[in-house]
Amino acid sequence: MSSSTAIVFGGAGFIGTHLLEHLVSLGKYERVVSADIRDPKRRVAGVAYLTCDVREPIDPQALGPAAIIYNLAAVHTTPGHEDWEYYWTNVLGATHVCDYANAVSCDTLVFTSSISVYGPCEDAKDEHGLLEPNSAYGRSKFQAEEIHRAWRHAGEGRTLRIARPAVVFGPGEGGNFTRLAALLKKGRMVYPGRKDTIKACGYVGELVRMLDFSLTRNEPEITFNFAYKQRYTTQEICAAFNRVAGYKAPLGVMPLSIMLMGGLAFEILGLFGKKTSVNRARVMKLVKSTNIEPHVLPDMGYEYETDLEEALRRWQAAEPVGEFV
Repeated sequence: MSSSTAIVFGGAGFIGTHLLEHLVSLGKYERVVSADIRDPKRRVAGVAYLTCDVREPIDPQALGPAAIIYNLAAVHTTPGHEDWEYYWTNVLGATHVCDYANAVSCDTLVFTSSISVYGPCEDAKDEHGLLEPNSAYGRSKFQAEEIHRAWRHAGEGRTLRIARPAVVFGPGEGGNFTRLAALLKKGRMVYPGRKDTIKACGYVGELVRMLDFSLTRNEPEITFNFAYKQRYTTQEICAAFNRVAGYKAPLGVMPLSIMLMGGLAFEILGLFGKKTSVNRARVMKLVKSTNIEPHVLPDMGYEYETDLEEALRRWQAAEPVGEFV
C-alpha cells in the first residue's frame, strides 16, 4: 500500500510538536498526521490532528496508510502514575502501533524508548550497557522495545529505529529544565544532596536531527542513546544557565536527609488530600546519576550542532520574551 503520509503517535506533546514542525518543513510528505488522545500543546500548521488512544486497537481505515510511523505515545512521568498505567499505555500501545503498521504495510517505524531502561547509573553506560530498569516506566519501555523488534523481524525489508532519549529540553518543555530555570531565576535553587550528580541531557532540536540522521543509514535496525557526549553535572547545568541568562547560582547543597524528611512530610499531607508532586521517590531521583553515553550514531558520523550552552541560547531566543519559563 503506497503512501506519502507520516504519522506521529503521541504527536501532541513536547517532542511530538517539534517533530511535526520538522516533518512539515521537509515538504517530503503529502500528509503529516498527529494521532493522540490529548489536545496538542501547540498546533502546527499543515498537520492533521486526529484523536487516537493507543491503548485500544487502532483502526487503519480511520488513520489511513503511512510511509513512516513515529511512536512517541507513552505514559512517562515518574513517579506519578500507578505501575499498571505504564504497562497499559507503553506496552499495549506498542502492540497496537505495530499491529497498525502491519495492517497498512508500513515498513519504517521509529520508536522513542528511554534511558530508563538502564536504570540510574553512576558508572558510564553506552548502548551496550547492561539494562537494569528499576521502575515500572523503565520496564515497560524495555518491553515495548522488544515488541517493536519483533515487528521488525516479522517482515522482510523493514526498518526500525529505537531512540533512548535522556532528559530532553527546549521550547515548550515544561519539565525538569523549565522547573530548574524557574528556581534559578528566583534565586531559590539548592543542590539536592550533592553537586556532582550527572544528568545526561540533550536539546529537542538535536534529537530531531539525530532521528533524521539515523534514517539515512542502511542498517535495518539501530538502537541509539540520545544525549550530549559530555555528561553534564547538576552544577555544570546551573552554571550554563548562569552564563546564558544571568540566573543566580544555587544557594548551596541541601543534605539528602533533610530533603527526604521533606518528601515524607508531603506524602503525609497527601494522605489528607493535599496532593503534590513532591515525595521521597522524586527526591531520590534527583540525587541519582544518569551517566549515559551516546556512541552508536556519533561513531557512524553524526555531528552535534549544539552543546548545552548553545542549546540554552537557542531555547532562550525561541521564547517570545527571551525567558525559559
